[in-house]
Amino acid sequence: MRLITEHFDNLKYLVEEKDGKRDTFIEGVFMQAEQKNRNGRVYPKETLFSAVEKYIAEQVKPGRAVGELDHPEGPQINLDKVSHKITDLKFDGDNVVGKAKVLNTPMGKIVEGLIEGGVKLGVSSRGMGTVENKQGATYVNDDYLLATVDIVQDPSAKGAFVDGIMEGKEWVWENGILVAQQLEKYETEIRKASSKELTSVQEKVFKDFLSKL
Repeated sequence: MRLITEHFDNLKYLVEEKDGKRDTFIEGVFMQAEQKNRNGRVYPKETLFSAVEKYIAEQVKPGRAVGELDHPEGPQINLDKVSHKITDLKFDGDNVVGKAKVLNTPMGKIVEGLIEGGVKLGVSSRGMGTVENKQGATYVNDDYLLATVDIVQDPSAKGAFVDGIMEGKEWVWENGILVAQQLEKYETEIRKASSKELTSVQEKVFKDFLSKL
């Protein structure tokens, strides 16, 4: 599975006041289906919406949906880097529209300072899945899992660099958590296999991979 990130920067900043307390929110398109994005990827509507519905049920509704300021190098959430809480995700045509509350954390305060300073911020979805190349685009398969949506600065410029760093890694489940996994061992086993052994070696490697899921 690869770490997959996508970027959107057409956000609105909202300030809501309740009981004398002011909260800052960001709102806009967080994800998009059926359209080839700037990274050359297409999320089939059924694939994306299934992942989002699962995320809403397991993370948003229980109040666990938090994201970070900028992307980390993996799919796990680092609580010391959390800057916002995703409070709402809903479907609007092929778009997934979201709303997130900026939290009173060290990273959240940085986000508020950037917004107050007029810095243009964007959001970037972070998820895990496999992809398939067809029809001149890279299609995300239905094993896609949404991890979170992070806040990033100037996603249109930085996206290619972030993707290049993180998507060069493969990730597997190991002892219940996702970890970066060098697949050189698997690749070496397959390359060294004779034509007679190739099928059985491939099956062995695949079973070993599945055992970590």
